[in-house]
Amino acid sequence: MLALVTVLKAANTAVKDLDRSAVAHLGEHPDGKIFTSLPRSGQINAAQMLAEWGDCRQAYAGPGSVAALAGLTPVTKASGKHRAVHFRWACNTRFRVAVTTFADNSRHASPWAADIYQRARTAGKDHPHAIRILARAWTRVIYRWWINHQPYDPTRHGNASRLHKQDLVA
Repeated sequence: MLALVTVLKAANTAVKDLDRSAVAHLGEHPDGKIFTSLPRSGQINAAQMLAEWGDCRQAYAGPGSVAALAGLTPVTKASGKHRAVHFRWACNTRFRVAVTTFADNSRHASPWAADIYQRARTAGKDHPHAIRILARAWTRVIYRWWINHQPYDPTRHGNASRLHKQDLVA
């Protein structure tokens, strides 16, 4: 029992050291500002997303391929008259956790994200499904800023700006 406690303490220390190291190197990465500029991304979550996203812009055909890699897109199976949509199990699970954690946090700071989440919930989606829908939407947004080598700017995010203007008028 004492050996197990020692191993768990060592593992926890190693995880904390890795988190500190990832955060320290986040500022050195050319794309670090993009991921840290996202609403409520935090240093650790931004580092996790960047680590899984990668920095090879030629690796992705578009935001849909990023979303599929992260397990944010459903899988459709069709045969004859039968058609079914399923949760994507085959994916980079660390990437899915990083992006969905960010998406869940972002809805508390971004009216645009909160609107997407609430519309999904109103449509009858459960919380995890609504978060995946929001994460897929964020993937399209992040992809655009990433391709342009620009940090996220909510005033230049078209849909977020339109939503903000609607709130001012109402």
